Amino acid sequence: MIARHRLELALPGASIGAAAGAMAGGLTLLAGRPTGVAALSALLLAAPLALAGGLYGVLLGRVFRPGTFGPAGLYWMAAFPPARLLQESVTGLGMSDGVPAFLLYQAMVALGFAIGFVWTHERLMPHWLLRRAGHNPYAAELLDLYLRYAATVRGRTGPRGGKAVRGRTRARGGKGAG
Repeated sequence: MIARHRLELALPGASIGAAAGAMAGGLTLLAGRPTGVAALSALLLAAPLALAGGLYGVLLGRVFRPGTFGPAGLYWMAAFPPARLLQESVTGLGMSDGVPAFLLYQAMVALGFAIGFVWTHERLMPHWLLRRAGHNPYAAELLDLYLRYAATVRGRTGPRGGKAVRGRTRARGGKGAG
């Protein structure tokens, strides 16, 4: 039962990773490659990204904290390049400068991927946790962490997303609230 509860936390991240890999297959198709190569490219990237995204979801709350990017960026700098290396080594489409240069470039690209992944995950995971918290104690614990984070952010910015300014709230338009 414990394993199932942990795996439920992996589903949003695994879904995001799989969708990102599938989109890469679509881009390969748009680049003029044959359908079979595009499908293989999508599968070879979707599977490792789904695995890494699922692991991110399991580690969320234990290693990673909601609302932080630094550790997640480092995580994806380690997880993204091997996924791309697997994809490129089988399809053989774009590793002309050698493996070290390819991996270094993919580590830089990974930060952009991490931004999109974390942004999407931060929007999907709370909704998933609300659905699972009644039956899954790990989901309830992580939901509590998200709620505490939201309260902290709300306390810093004040009501309606304005910026706190010397005890008052400034509206987004830049004029004082009072």
